Amino acid sequence: MNPETARRFRRLGTLTIFAVYFVILVGGIVRASGAGMGCPDWPTCFGLLIPPTSEAELPANYHEIYLGYGNTDFNVVKTWTEYLNRLTGVTLGILIFLTLWSSRVYLKTDKAVFYLSLSVFLLVGFQGWLGAMVVKGHLNPSTITLHMLLALFIVALLIYAIARSQSDLLQQIDITQLPDKFKTVLMVAMGLTLIQVIMGTQVREAVDMIANEHKYIDREYWRDSFPFIFYVHRSFSSIILFTNLWLAWKVYQSVDKSSLLFRLAYTLVGLIVTAILAGMSLDRLGMPAVAQPIHLLMANLIFGAQFFIFICLHYAARKNVNG
Repeated sequence: MNPETARRFRRLGTLTIFAVYFVILVGGIVRASGAGMGCPDWPTCFGLLIPPTSEAELPANYHEIYLGYGNTDFNVVKTWTEYLNRLTGVTLGILIFLTLWSSRVYLKTDKAVFYLSLSVFLLVGFQGWLGAMVVKGHLNPSTITLHMLLALFIVALLIYAIARSQSDLLQQIDITQLPDKFKTVLMVAMGLTLIQVIMGTQVREAVDMIANEHKYIDREYWRDSFPFIFYVHRSFSSIILFTNLWLAWKVYQSVDKSSLLFRLAYTLVGLIVTAILAGMSLDRLGMPAVAQPIHLLMANLIFGAQFFIFICLHYAARKNVNG
């Protein structure tokens, strides 16, 4: 295969992964700002392809038209925030299609890369439909949780597809000095992250209800109504931190400092520390809106980094066995 073709697929796939994370960030901003119903209908927004910029552009009886859609009071900031969220989703869809198209060259050398890309393409379509159900279901908490967990799965498939296409490079990583239990601890860390994410979605669902009760104001009083799961979620972060610190320490002791694995391990620790700091600000600084999407994004990046490390170990171990 032409090396340039492989590089093109890797670059496009990497860009698509960043786009997925950007969509997650924008989605977090939508939730934190209460803009989820800024466009009460889908795929149009107040029946228009391009949202209005003032209430004067809407029919006089628009409240009656969208009766049952929740709070339909027009708010230009929330409307355009939600609309931009949808535009980023469309852009992601285009990038996913281009990634699939560029992966067809692997049909002759490694069909799994193509079928992984195809699976991502189909899942993103399902994710778009699920997003529509989120709107139609008036932000149903269980649908929102499924929507986020599916995003994690999509990113994992993308990471695997790109890593598989570059397996010859990953096989050059020397992991012979890592302890035998390293991969097992990493799998445990990934499981702990998923548990933390699930608890986090429950906290977010509760916060959404609290925010709605307070009409998204008086944030400093929201903490008084936090559920018990919030305190479990908060304490669980220490287990996450120390487990991953152990992983990073073993990488520091056993892997060349110029290795991709070394950079990934310490990026992972940085992501976890950032997530904890964002969570602390939510807890202690009156739920600042900016911290919510950052906290959500870090959680997704943490799992992505852990999964990429896992894939690196998989291919490096294969090389060591064959070598």
